[in-house]
Amino acid sequence: MEKRRQKSNENKEFDERVLHIRRVSKKTTGGNYVTFSALVAVGDGKGKVGIGLGRGREVPPAINKGITQAKRKMVFLPIFNDTLPHEIRLKYKSSRLLLKPAPPGTGLKLGGVVRAVLDIAGIQNASGKIIGSRNQITNAYAVIEAIKQMKPRIVKGISGTKVKEEDVVVAKEKEVKSKKEVKKPKVKTDVKSVKKVIKKKTVTAKKA
Repeated sequence: MEKRRQKSNENKEFDERVLHIRRVSKKTTGGNYVTFSALVAVGDGKGKVGIGLGRGREVPPAINKGITQAKRKMVFLPIFNDTLPHEIRLKYKSSRLLLKPAPPGTGLKLGGVVRAVLDIAGIQNASGKIIGSRNQITNAYAVIEAIKQMKPRIVKGISGTKVKEEDVVVAKEKEVKSKKEVKKPKVKTDVKSVKKVIKKKTVTAKKA
């Protein structure tokens, strides 16, 4: 039993969250053909996130299919100081999405599926708006498209998955020190002395 528990803990590297489940019925000659579709988000809280849509005759197999699909199609989100690296506006099918970075302590001022996807990706502070479609599936895929278009933010030689304020302060201190070391004393050149040297050279050349 202990070995099984260890394996289950090791396999849970990613956080799994069910975003939406819908019941789909199809009319047939023998009656109704009922299936379930589950929208699932998977993320590690460090920038990796994926979305999958699984279908099955029952809810648990549909969720499992969605998890496997989400793990195959994972996207990397460059996190800067626990928020988004920059603002982005996107139109995906019928949904329009606006995402903005926010200062620390703001939280996730987002609604519905967008909040869940960014939370599972590791974003703690962000704000945004969904305009147009209320379909949760299209909105979730719109967030993934926005994440694909995001670029890492570089602050004075620092770039990476997670950049904190401490790293930025250290980089600024290093840059100030390097500037002080590079600075050289200014040498003042007198125009009169330069002219005298030029005249002497011309006179010597004429005599020769």
